Amino acid sequence: MTVSVSAQVDRSKMPEPGPAPKIELGETQSFTLDNGLKVFVVENNKLPRVAYSLQLDIDPFAEGDKMGMADLAGDLMSRGTKNRTKDEINFEIDFIGASFGTSATSAFGSSLKKHQVKLLEIMSDVVKNADFKQEELDKLKTQYVSNIQSQKDDPDAISSNVSRVLLYGKDHPYGEIMTEETIENVTLEDAKNIYNTYFKPNVAYLAVVGDITLAEAKELVTKYFGDWEKGEVPTHKYDAPAKVTAPKVAFVNKPGAVQSVISVFNTINLKPGSPDDITASITNGILGGGFVSKLNLNLREEHSYTYGARSSISSDEWVGSFSASAKVRNEVTDSALLEMIKEVMAMRNGDITEEELTTIKNYRSGTFAIGLESASRKASYAINIDKYDLPEDYYATYLKRVADITLENVKSVSKKYINPLGGYILVVGNQEEVAEKLKQFSPTGVINYYDSYGNEVEETTAKPAPEGVTAETVLKAYIDAIGGEKNVAKVKSISMEMNATMQGTPLDIEITIDGEGKLYQAIKMNGNVIQKQVYNGEKAIMSGGQGTQNLEGDDLNKMKEEAVLFPEMNYLKGEYTTDLKGVDTKFDEEVYVLKITSPSGAEKTNYYSVENGLLLGSEEMIESPQGAFINSSEYTEYTSVKGVKYPFKISEGMGPQTIEMFMNELTVNPKVAADKYSVE
Repeated sequence: MTVSVSAQVDRSKMPEPGPAPKIELGETQSFTLDNGLKVFVVENNKLPRVAYSLQLDIDPFAEGDKMGMADLAGDLMSRGTKNRTKDEINFEIDFIGASFGTSATSAFGSSLKKHQVKLLEIMSDVVKNADFKQEELDKLKTQYVSNIQSQKDDPDAISSNVSRVLLYGKDHPYGEIMTEETIENVTLEDAKNIYNTYFKPNVAYLAVVGDITLAEAKELVTKYFGDWEKGEVPTHKYDAPAKVTAPKVAFVNKPGAVQSVISVFNTINLKPGSPDDITASITNGILGGGFVSKLNLNLREEHSYTYGARSSISSDEWVGSFSASAKVRNEVTDSALLEMIKEVMAMRNGDITEEELTTIKNYRSGTFAIGLESASRKASYAINIDKYDLPEDYYATYLKRVADITLENVKSVSKKYINPLGGYILVVGNQEEVAEKLKQFSPTGVINYYDSYGNEVEETTAKPAPEGVTAETVLKAYIDAIGGEKNVAKVKSISMEMNATMQGTPLDIEITIDGEGKLYQAIKMNGNVIQKQVYNGEKAIMSGGQGTQNLEGDDLNKMKEEAVLFPEMNYLKGEYTTDLKGVDTKFDEEVYVLKITSPSGAEKTNYYSVENGLLLGSEEMIESPQGAFINSSEYTEYTSVKGVKYPFKISEGMGPQTIEMFMNELTVNPKVAADKYSVE
């Protein structure tokens, strides 16, 4: 029988897909309180949990020179009420094992069913009786400013800021940028006004999802939110952003940067829940929404230009957007941008296969089903149906809607919404090495220059170094700053023991460097060595989960260049090429930007403090089997050991991962076992 049946199956053809299943979200029931609060209940008794999700349906509004006050108000809500202090709220939430939080336009709480009364008591108290305190606002403002400062030199954050200004304009709420100044301008009265003006039940939705009946929900919600006072909430209208008829090239200069952030984008008129919305999501999945997307296969897999390339097609009630972006090496910025535009235009012109469509439809169907495990996701679905006037079965029939999307649908949506020639091309990078190559993408040959906040500026390079300051003087100033040449000369070897955490996993790191050019590095987990690199002055090995391998070529040269106690001493020698690019601002202070080329041809950029001469950080491009990525380092907490200063905290950004290493012990001229540097 098996042979007979198999013989009738044509395995050269992909089997026809079966009918898309209907998703069982649970019946959505609703009621409205006298104060206007709309409540949606989705009963799901698989687990004894209940989630309450409150959302405001208000127009976006401009905050001007106080941008950030709405976010501050949202965070302040959960930091104390007229009945509870912040600590009391946190203790009560932790005691019942619940999750709870607030934002500028929402509040969310989830707990076991048996604790939902206590959760609702706390949640309603926060929503109705928030009591803002100046000391809490001051703490939040400090956190906000610190976060802004940490992103000041981040090319991704800069690209996001400038793209918003270009797309929407500074007078539109979507085009406003939060700065240190706008946060400092926010007063306690501003935060109170936001809360008192917009947190009203008559513009709010409450979704209740979990082990609860309609009758139970109505009784509880009425008890805890029925006396929430409604009020008049202002509405706002804004002009649509000006249309762009030809591509405009924008550039933000980051002196010394070893990579560029490239992006193309345009505004679109795509409303949430509109007939094109789901098709647009599938279209974006094909172009740049995943690992096997067109952009990623081209820029990463075929050309090795980037660690990853992505795109998005975003619907919005007011104005949506299309964008595609990637981070690439300086020398391939123009080539990568050319390939990106080529893929985007091919998509717009209908270069799509049935196989690509089937792949993303299958993937999206799977992720949609997984997402349904989240109570908050189900709650948002219930709210969206009313908020955007969607059919009652919009999400229940989502998989069928996906299955029904045809190649012609995708081609039509691509042409309708993807239009980089009617938008912007933005590059954040090293002007000296990149900008001139980008003129080919401008119909007029003109590049518009912007600062990190989207203000148009004159074409500029890094501020020139003061007269008499050279690469050599910067390097010598560093040697003096860490202790001077005499103290440095006394150091013949060092050993370092550090601890770190990567993706939540604690690690121990041991590094020993010998002044004769030998290096030992080991990463340990739970006391066991999981990776080790050794260089004995001639040969090098790397061992780990894949076994032990001898390093050769560029890998061997890199180990040789790392097996140095004080690299700056070598930079002063003729084997290295150093180029002082000027003065820039990084790590929230002025730095000398020094480009260094090693004997092997590897390039890196170091940043030395203008004020004290210390090395604050570095950047270099790393080639890997997964593509090229930026390796950035930041050095802080310099501590003197036997007359020489060393950084006791090192932050390493490796592609999408960041690891912070803290020095436990640093020993100068330690006794080292004879076989420490063995590569046998």
